[in-house]
Amino acid sequence: MSLAEFLLSVGATCRLTRFITKDTLAAGFRSWVAGRFGDDSKLSYLVSCSWCTSVWVGSTMAALTYGSAGTTAFQVATTALSLSYLAGLASQWLD
Repeated sequence: MSLAEFLLSVGATCRLTRFITKDTLAAGFRSWVAGRFGDDSKLSYLVSCSWCTSVWVGSTMAALTYGSAGTTAFQVATTALSLSYLAGLASQWLD
């Protein structure tokens, strides 16, 4: 794994984790999990805990990086996710 692939994977992990745990677009998913398994369930906690979710997203990204690194699809997807995450960070600092 090259440094660039690693950094893109980190950015993608950050963005996907934020999407699952905080993003308004995934609120319906989090509500569905809470409704299906209960507000106090471990799964409900998982989808609202960034630290917890990042372990699973990071593990998946590591496997995808080893299996797909160097492909155009991997580069485009991880670059887009990383740039999205960086834009979110920048908007917090600039606003």
